[in-house]
Amino acid sequence: MLEIQREGANMVLISAIVAVATIGGLLFGYDSGAVNGTQPGLKLAFGLSEGGLGFTVGSLLIGCFIGAFFAGTLADQMGRRNVMRIAAVLFLIGALIQGITPDHTFFVMARIAGGMAVGAASVLSPAYIAEVAPANIRGRMTTVQQIMIITGLTLAFLVNYALAAAAGDSTGAFWGGIQAWRWMYLMQAVPAAIFLAALFFIPESPRYLIGKGRHDEALTVLQRLFGPTEATAKLAEIRASFSEDHKPRLADVLAPAGTKSFLGMRPIVWVGIMLAVFQQLVGINVIFYYGATLWQLAGFTESDSLLINIVSGAVSIAACFVTIAVIDKVGRKPLLLIGSAGMAVSLFVMVFVFNQGGLDAAGNLVLSASLGTVAVVAANLYVIFFNVSWGPVMWVMLAEMFPNQIRGSALAVAGFFQWFANYLIAQSFPLMAAGIGLAASYSFYAVCAVISFFLVQRFIVETKGKELEEMVG
Repeated sequence: MLEIQREGANMVLISAIVAVATIGGLLFGYDSGAVNGTQPGLKLAFGLSEGGLGFTVGSLLIGCFIGAFFAGTLADQMGRRNVMRIAAVLFLIGALIQGITPDHTFFVMARIAGGMAVGAASVLSPAYIAEVAPANIRGRMTTVQQIMIITGLTLAFLVNYALAAAAGDSTGAFWGGIQAWRWMYLMQAVPAAIFLAALFFIPESPRYLIGKGRHDEALTVLQRLFGPTEATAKLAEIRASFSEDHKPRLADVLAPAGTKSFLGMRPIVWVGIMLAVFQQLVGINVIFYYGATLWQLAGFTESDSLLINIVSGAVSIAACFVTIAVIDKVGRKPLLLIGSAGMAVSLFVMVFVFNQGGLDAAGNLVLSASLGTVAVVAANLYVIFFNVSWGPVMWVMLAEMFPNQIRGSALAVAGFFQWFANYLIAQSFPLMAAGIGLAASYSFYAVCAVISFFLVQRFIVETKGKELEEMVG
């Protein structure tokens, strides 16, 4: 197989493509994290119950699993870049409407539209990067997506904290008499506009172009990426990986007649679904979406809770840089195993702490100062283990583990399940915390982390250093 070495690649162009594509990750993170500090404002503005709040927060995720599903299939029809442009427009419109509408229905509709953009960016940005990056640095390049997701989350936490502090609290009036919590959404319009403009300056994925039979255009892009000699050989190699009798389609995820399958689908697609779902079942988005609420339940003030979120975001970014340093050396599977084990231990520590706390008159958990410190340390260790492993590595593997012929369709299916699981976790946490308590809720996430260790050990095949044309399934 052709090996394209880093020194033969146009790293300036590849880096520019990665920088642009991962703005989608930044917006993905910001949109996911902005709601963290807006919940008091949402409840006050729209008169929401706990169930209503959970639905409003989770409505983003309804859009996410719709966007992830259709983005994968649309990307095979329209191109990766064009679908990301549509996502950028949805990011922009969703941010503006969420920031100004007084109507709860319109707010939820805008949140779903923003969620469709998040879902599309979540699957297409890493896939696009994987399709242009050399195999020997593909893991590092794709991991930048996770750094940008966490950067977006941290940026949202910082903006939330600054706006709440300037206005007195998140429901106080700020610029133009608009409440601070609404500005937390409006601020997203700036990076959304930048993302939309920047997408007009990067090329289309050569693998998409070849899949559509546009070989001359693909050769031009490959020459820009790798030079004329490597481009010609690579063009032939990619062409050989596509079916001659039809263009990529959703039905390609089904196992061909006479081959191994489970419920009619290719085994590799089920492995992708397993990775996508368990990334959510370990409970990471409880920290992302409900971090401020979680720490207030544990006895911290709103201001302290927002600061804890910022610390968690900074720790997450640092952890992702560790992943960049090692993912193309130690591989994907070892990182997933380490992450599963570390998350399980840190989650069980949090369960122990929450079991030691008492309840105040309102039924909220109260922790001593020492137990509160242990909870914060354990939570940040959990975040570190997640962001060294399952956070970035799941997206890396989904972007590279599928054969070219089925990549868009398999991403549609895995992305749908990933965001549907995300929705279930986000929707259920407020009810679980109120009903069975934090300790029981976190016990569920801890058990899922344990299960994920054994699933990775049994089903994951290492993809480190392999060309995308070597992927089988």
